[in-house]
Amino acid sequence: MSDKVYLIIDMKSFYASCECVMRGLDPMTTDLVVADEARGRGTICLAVSPSLKAKGVRNRCRLFEIPAGYRYITAVPRMELYLNYAAEVYSLYLDYFCKDDIFVYSVDEAFIDITGYRMAYRMTPHQLAKFLLQEIRRRLGLPATCGIGTNLYLAKIALDITAKHSPDRIGFLDEARFQKTLWHHQPLTDFWRIGPGIARRLHRLGLRDLGAVAHAPFALIRREFGIDACLLYDHAWGREPTTIAQIKAYAPAIRSVSAGQVLPRDYTYAEARIVLVEMADQLALDMTKRQVVSQSISLSIGYSRHSDQQVPYTDGTAHLPEKTNASSLITAGLLALFERTALRERTIRRILLCAEHTERSDLQELSLFAPDERLHREHTRQLALLRIQAKHGKNALLRGTDLLSAGTRRERNEQIGGHKAHGNGETVQPRQDLPAL
Repeated sequence: MSDKVYLIIDMKSFYASCECVMRGLDPMTTDLVVADEARGRGTICLAVSPSLKAKGVRNRCRLFEIPAGYRYITAVPRMELYLNYAAEVYSLYLDYFCKDDIFVYSVDEAFIDITGYRMAYRMTPHQLAKFLLQEIRRRLGLPATCGIGTNLYLAKIALDITAKHSPDRIGFLDEARFQKTLWHHQPLTDFWRIGPGIARRLHRLGLRDLGAVAHAPFALIRREFGIDACLLYDHAWGREPTTIAQIKAYAPAIRSVSAGQVLPRDYTYAEARIVLVEMADQLALDMTKRQVVSQSISLSIGYSRHSDQQVPYTDGTAHLPEKTNASSLITAGLLALFERTALRERTIRRILLCAEHTERSDLQELSLFAPDERLHREHTRQLALLRIQAKHGKNALLRGTDLLSAGTRRERNEQIGGHKAHGNGETVQPRQDLPAL
């Protein structure tokens, strides 16, 4: 058995639990959904409380899918509040572990390498996990679950599958226990990194559980999945050599900056052009803030669904005259690309921009010619705009086009992740002082 021991802690129905705590309600017994009813009954519920899930309401359902006879609280999303709670949870972890041993996997999940802490705290992994769950509940009011594993993969599987059947919401797996208890577990989609597509391909090979994958000829899996077969085969045996330190040290070879949005309704070609100008300008500001430049900008347009015409999207790439983050050059390149590739007769619902192969602006090759004074002034203006936005908010300065009825920038500047950022100014209130271990 590996000497390494990892925890992964997940907040149960995180957004819904935050809303319950802010109302002084128990997240485990309160029926609550987080959804913006102003978007209509077809809007997706971002979170469903555990008690409502127990009644058969699935997570990420739409409001109209909740049975009419159920009584529940509907909470408007407040993304800033949830991020504040996530920061408080991370701060709690820092009270007991070094940041180098913590990897935040998502807004409500984090891996912790507890290998070097068991002797210091004189606790078994299970005791330490139980203590942390109790602390999160006591100090923040949030219920949580925990997976313990001898590698990162087993910890994640213990969280996703084993902990659900444990009275204290803590699961543990090592390789031997994984092979004994989960080799014949179905469906395959319960396992991390196995989606419906991979499951279907495995089924076509006659492999319906991970035990079958583990004992199948590797050549068969390699022929179907290519290089990904190595990862799939290792995971079928419960193996994962990657550590938190290696994850944190990873640097992608190709970097990019992207921006995308789903429009609130079907937009005409002319209306979508207005949104594209807004997005191009914001992409340039994001690149300026990150101090990167690019010479290649891609655009993807997603169209509204109509039964008589099936054209899901069009896309293309614009090559700019130089590596830049200037809004004028990026906007001009994207507008030309939009006019060349977008279908004028179709209504538009999604827009995605991406500055590809970015590099640091301070590492640009020197030009033999004097820099364009106009672009230098534009860069200075963009830096000034970023400073004003940082001090007074993103809507402190807007372009005239942002005030048009088709514009989305003003509203999106008040959102986080496409959802409302603010409620009524509530802040996280820790419940008690820190205890001594």
